[in-house]
Amino acid sequence: MSEIPAKATESEDSSGGARSGAADGPVFGDAPSADAMWQSSPPGSIYDYIKVASFSIGPDGLVDQWSLRAEQIFGIPAERAVGTDPIEAFIEPVRRERGQRKMAEILDGREWTGVVPFRLPATMVADERDREGLAEVYVMPTRTEEGEKAAVCIVVDVRTLRRIETDLAASQAIFGQSPFGFLLIDPDLRVRRANQRFASIFGGTPADHRGKGVHDYLPRGEAERVAATLRRVLESGDSITDMHVTGFVPGSDERRHWSVNLYRVHSGSGRPIGVAWLGTDITARRAAAREAAAARRNLALLNEAGARIGNSLDLETTARELLDVVVPGFCDLATVDLYQGLLAGDETPPGLADGSAEVRRVAFASAVSDAPFSVTGEPVKLGAVHHYPFNSPCADALRTARPQSVPGGDGGLVQSTLAVPMVAHDTVVGLAQFARTKGSEPFGDRDRELAVELAARAAVCIDNARLYRREHERALILQRSLLPPGDPEASGLDIACRYLPGSVATGRPSEVGGDWFDVIELPGHRTALVVGDVMGRGLRAAVAMGELRTAVRTLAQLDLEPAEVLSQLDEIARGLGAPGGVQQATRAARRPREADLSEVYLATCVYAVYDSVTRRCTFANAGHLPPVLVEPGEPALMLDVPPGMPLGVGGEPFEEVEVELPEGALLALYTDGLVESRDHPLDEGLQAFVHALRDPSAPLEDVCDHVLNTLDTHHGEDDIALLMARVQGLPAESVGDWTLPREPRSVGRAREYARAQLLGWDMEPLVDTTELLVSELVTNALRYGEGEIRLRLLLDRTLVCEVWDAGLVQPRRRRARDTDEGGRGLQLVGLLSAAWGSRRTPRGKTVWFELPLPGTDTTLTDPAEALLSLF
Repeated sequence: MSEIPAKATESEDSSGGARSGAADGPVFGDAPSADAMWQSSPPGSIYDYIKVASFSIGPDGLVDQWSLRAEQIFGIPAERAVGTDPIEAFIEPVRRERGQRKMAEILDGREWTGVVPFRLPATMVADERDREGLAEVYVMPTRTEEGEKAAVCIVVDVRTLRRIETDLAASQAIFGQSPFGFLLIDPDLRVRRANQRFASIFGGTPADHRGKGVHDYLPRGEAERVAATLRRVLESGDSITDMHVTGFVPGSDERRHWSVNLYRVHSGSGRPIGVAWLGTDITARRAAAREAAAARRNLALLNEAGARIGNSLDLETTARELLDVVVPGFCDLATVDLYQGLLAGDETPPGLADGSAEVRRVAFASAVSDAPFSVTGEPVKLGAVHHYPFNSPCADALRTARPQSVPGGDGGLVQSTLAVPMVAHDTVVGLAQFARTKGSEPFGDRDRELAVELAARAAVCIDNARLYRREHERALILQRSLLPPGDPEASGLDIACRYLPGSVATGRPSEVGGDWFDVIELPGHRTALVVGDVMGRGLRAAVAMGELRTAVRTLAQLDLEPAEVLSQLDEIARGLGAPGGVQQATRAARRPREADLSEVYLATCVYAVYDSVTRRCTFANAGHLPPVLVEPGEPALMLDVPPGMPLGVGGEPFEEVEVELPEGALLALYTDGLVESRDHPLDEGLQAFVHALRDPSAPLEDVCDHVLNTLDTHHGEDDIALLMARVQGLPAESVGDWTLPREPRSVGRAREYARAQLLGWDMEPLVDTTELLVSELVTNALRYGEGEIRLRLLLDRTLVCEVWDAGLVQPRRRRARDTDEGGRGLQLVGLLSAAWGSRRTPRGKTVWFELPLPGTDTTLTDPAEALLSLF
């Protein structure tokens, strides 16, 4: 055997593949190491890929050696191949003649390389078409030990070569033509190959990057993180996808961002030989993502602002709601300043053209510090009134109604500030300041637009709150102007009252209601007590309440019975909702009743008339809550007064109930706001009210306060009206009462009774005037009246004289002519008395007059002067 075949055979490993005597050199096409030495190569050499086989041909032209790899390529075992003619064994008959000539040339000492077709055994392939094969054969002439000519053949499967060629071309295309930065990194974390895309980003040619590490491209901290990740991929084999890497490219200070995919690269035998790096620049994508995130955040802030700002009709609360939305989601510090004039209730904010008007800091919020905040100048505390200098950015924002950007501020804590005017309906109502501290991202154009939108939304809500407060205050002024001023006084009664708007009772702004109460003095030391409630809220309800209250006072002066007062009031209420107001109501009283209630105001009312002489009280009720009476030593009880229908419904008469009130008894009239709320049913509130009146002997003011404090948890959003009266009847010694026969001498007798009674009361200054006026009234009763005559004198805060008779004709005052001998009596009564009048009674009529007591501010007219003035 020749030496070369022997060596060739020796180079084959146990699997039959031809082996190289040198160790594996560096990967990725590097040159062999200079100190390489003869050693066995580990699996995975190039020969394993291309499947190199060998066999030898002896001097006789027959195969004398057949390698294991040849068995694998041709599918023929060595025992069959050795001793055979390779031409006869592998070449088709039509080509054998040419093959024989080539073999002769080879054995004659010529080298030959070519592609030889061959057929695989049928047992090696599943498809007959796959039996045809091509082998690239390199034949090298040699000699045996005896000097005879022989040959060594090196065979490579052409299909394997073509497949390797295709794979290399595909790999080169992927690597070289990839639009992404592609690196092959060796186990020492050095770049062994870079594609053109990577080189175009970081400069130079692909070859210039060979041998560089991640520290040559990334900042130190980022490089350490990436190097650790590369080691982990190399050791574990776990791929990394979408790892974000941040750094800079040569010649630019712009921070760039890449998305990197890492995976371990293996040899054909599975041995790790490095890490593949596939990176793409996502700087623009990240910027777009930040923009999208900012847009989503801004939209979320606007949605939150729409839900949270404006839930209150209070100026300061609305300002705080704005800051609750923006801190810390939008900024780190924020303040709201509103024009002081706006807070004081001016019609329009007194913003000066130069932006230097006084403003008050109504809201402050901070995510970093509770200390007062200021862009320029001294910090402003919450609640402080101040103004901005003319040349300051804040004054400029107020002056131009445009936002201003302010860099820095607040002693270096703040990085940037936006001063945004709060504009509603083309009117600047205040200034909002949004600040971000150092370390936060400065405000951008999108932030500026968002700040303007948020400030505008809050400004509209603040302006609405201002308008509501103005209307609310006007309604309250109207309502309070229609209520009795101070504590009313009444004969035979100790009066105490309370009125609380819903906003006071609950601590929250609410529309003004239609609750009212009144104390009306009537002739004969009688008093009308009224409590009512117009259904609904707002200015219209307050106006309707005022009209009804005026109507009640007018009807009360007519001295009608309580039921009749409510009947007339019912007709008036039916016309309040229609155009024309009271005039329409007056016409409504003359037309048939209609069932449609859409144009009327409904109201409830209780009307009571108390007579201090008899201590009897007559009640009539129009759908109102029942009065509560507390007699001395007895528990409080609700009087059984038929409620009737509310005013404005019509169709049903009202009933009267007369109750005698003992001395010291306590009477309470109230509206439903005192005893009813959403959280407490009416019955529970009524029982709580009754229990709160257990001590009627306490001072009335204390009783009122005790009731309000006790029922505090029952207060709803409705107004509260409470009227309490303690009975203090007119003493018997303060009443003079006489019955006179219907005869002329009764006039003189009436004067005698009056004189004697006044002297007994030590009222001598009133004797002459009283005698004269009593004489006139008794004379009229004799001349125009019927039945017996009754004279009554009542002494309380004033002196009241009443003359009763059974006649129904009411006296009418007229102007007498100079030639008339009579007709001046009622004129004289009008001149000398503080007040006079007449009223119907169940048995006729009563004519009365009233005189002030001596020592009061009212001066009595001299009777002689009065008589002279009539002629």
